[in-house]
Amino acid sequence: MLILTRRTGETIVIETPSGEVVEVTVLGNNGPQIRMGVTAPNHTSIDREEIYKRKKAEASHG
Repeated sequence: MLILTRRTGETIVIETPSGEVVEVTVLGNNGPQIRMGVTAPNHTSIDREEIYKRKKAEASHG
């Protein structure tokens, strides 16, 4: 796992092997919560972890 430190307004750039770029920007924080914005190609699915896991579980059950 890569651990990065960013301040509000700073961005992390992720490039996929196919050359697509995903940007994650820190928008701000409110106590323990951090607001992030994600910019990615339209065909890219972006979910919170619990939603992602639920979708995978539902897909495997039918």
